[in-house]
Amino acid sequence: MQRPRSSALKGLAATALDLSVEFLRFLRAAARSRGSLVAENLFLRKQLAFYREHEVKPRRLTDAARIAMVFCSLCLNWKQALTIVQPETLIRWHRRGFKLFWRWKSKPGRPRLPRNIRDLIAQMAKENPTWGQGRVASELSLKLGIYVSPRTVRAYWPSEPDRQCRRTSSQHWQTFVHNHARAIVACDFLVAVTARFRVLYVLVVMEVGTRKILHCNVTAHPTATWTLQQFREAMPSDHQCKFLIHDRDSIFSRSLDCELGSFGLRVLRTPVRVPQGNAYCERLVGTIRRECLDFLIPLCESHLRMMLKEWVRHYNQGRPHMSLGPGIPADNANEERAIQRSRTRARHRLPAHCRIKAKPILGGLHHEYSLEKMVA
Repeated sequence: MQRPRSSALKGLAATALDLSVEFLRFLRAAARSRGSLVAENLFLRKQLAFYREHEVKPRRLTDAARIAMVFCSLCLNWKQALTIVQPETLIRWHRRGFKLFWRWKSKPGRPRLPRNIRDLIAQMAKENPTWGQGRVASELSLKLGIYVSPRTVRAYWPSEPDRQCRRTSSQHWQTFVHNHARAIVACDFLVAVTARFRVLYVLVVMEVGTRKILHCNVTAHPTATWTLQQFREAMPSDHQCKFLIHDRDSIFSRSLDCELGSFGLRVLRTPVRVPQGNAYCERLVGTIRRECLDFLIPLCESHLRMMLKEWVRHYNQGRPHMSLGPGIPADNANEERAIQRSRTRARHRLPAHCRIKAKPILGGLHHEYSLEKMVA
């Protein structure tokens, strides 16, 4: 792929050199006296007449020669002086040059984003290897007030487009969850392995309507009693939730479901071998693995609990969710983002007297971006 480009550059350089030589000859001729120019013109016409009498075919003109003849035709009556080509040929050269000029000047397509925005997209993609183009677009529009679509981000993506997995879900559960999302709590267990190959169990409880993680805790020996205590800590006394979704794990015993009924919750068990029944919580478990546990090795139970605590804070207060508009699960975080978006009205420009502040999460595995006023 390098040879055609290098040959084209060489041809362009040769054409430019020939044009500069022709321009110097024109300046030299302009400085001469009129009598010498008339004599030279007659001498050249005699030579052309000799070639025409003997029917000698002229050689094909170069691009530099064509351009020089087009520009010289502006200074004289070229129809009487034209000999080696037809008048229609010179007009065709002029029209072709006019088309090339306007093609270069028009530059079809949308204007490119400013350089600093393009560099910011590349920086966010480099600093956050688990983010996709939709996540970067949400981060820019929600927190920095730079409204771009994921397709625009794709045009400046530094690597291959991310692969999106195909989602499958049951229409009946989707309709049910959509109608009762504000009143549904979902929970599930996931497994984490420490550096000494000790198996730990993580319980996550989330509110489906806001995607907020209500509770997250770690244990090495999950029991029904321990799980019930976690629900006591997760559910406030004045909660508005009506349903709880969990799978058919043996930890969720019948006695546990009866105790949860005293909380005002109606327990909904997922069908057998249908993980889509608890799709929102299953997606949360996958997000915890892809954005946290797949990149970190917990040393012990307390270390895992500390890492998850920091990631849960980032998930609730700093991570954009496309299903929310995009939005942030925490209400106070949404108000803060609205204030930051009101600082700028430009679509592709950063507000004046502000800079971008990047806050590392989990030692730089993720970053949270916000606007910060520069000190005068």
